Amino acid sequence: MTNSLSVFVLRRLLGALIFVVVVSTSALVLIRLAPGDATTDMKMSVADPAAIAAARSRLGLDRPIWAQAASWIGGLARFDLGTSSHYGRPVSGLVVERVGNTAILGGLALVMATLIGIPCGVVSGSRGGAGARVIAAASILLVAAPPMLLALALLYLAVTTGVLSVEPGSLLLPLLALALPMGAVIERLQSRATADTVHTPAFVAAAARGIPRARVVWLHSLRASLQPVLGVYGIIIAALFSGSVAVEAITSWPGLGRLMLDGLLSRDVFLVAGCALAGSFLVAIGNLTADVLRAFIDPRIREAA
Repeated sequence: MTNSLSVFVLRRLLGALIFVVVVSTSALVLIRLAPGDATTDMKMSVADPAAIAAARSRLGLDRPIWAQAASWIGGLARFDLGTSSHYGRPVSGLVVERVGNTAILGGLALVMATLIGIPCGVVSGSRGGAGARVIAAASILLVAAPPMLLALALLYLAVTTGVLSVEPGSLLLPLLALALPMGAVIERLQSRATADTVHTPAFVAAAARGIPRARVVWLHSLRASLQPVLGVYGIIIAALFSGSVAVEAITSWPGLGRLMLDGLLSRDVFLVAGCALAGSFLVAIGNLTADVLRAFIDPRIREAA
């Protein structure tokens, strides 16, 4: 690794750390500002005011928001994410149990989306014909369908035909619901980048010199067109993990999305903040990986950073 690339990676690591802290702390503040709290059910059941006050004190809800946020940030250094009011367990343990499932689902969805989107984009962007039009039409249809809608459609298909398992913990259904729309987005980006690249004078000249078109497209053009596509991978990764919240809830996948939904419904401050911490960490790792790949492909990226 060159010195410039090392500096580039260190800067991105610092940015990732700041991102994770800001996102998780913001989640804690926002859930505190939202109407109601973890003692709302006690109030609705007309519980003893003394018991409600004791519960609020135990959960830290009687403290100012800024004081609770400061304590949260201090606890991050010890990986102390507080105790879940809903589960009555340390949030760190709950998050560790679920983060692996979300990482597996999101990582496999990103790999599948890439393996589908990049080759299809090269095909549709480098040639015309019926095949390219079919790919483009299918991509536009999937781009218009958010993961939640596609998950519902796949769930209906699975229930009516039995072609997909709907058992809790089954991977294929949530994987397809996340990967297909993202693959369509990647295909559209790669198609445009490939079309722009293959019509540049350099590649037209290479084809004129007798270099096989397949080599021009799949070797030289692909590498040149990957840079702008990788440039938006950070956005794609963020959209992937944000979409997984709804998909996991619909398909009963035991990941962070389901856990965060439980935290939101029960107004569990620390659980929501802990899930946001883990989710933002996964997004930061994905962004860092995409940035490093871009810098490796195009040295101008790290020199300009």
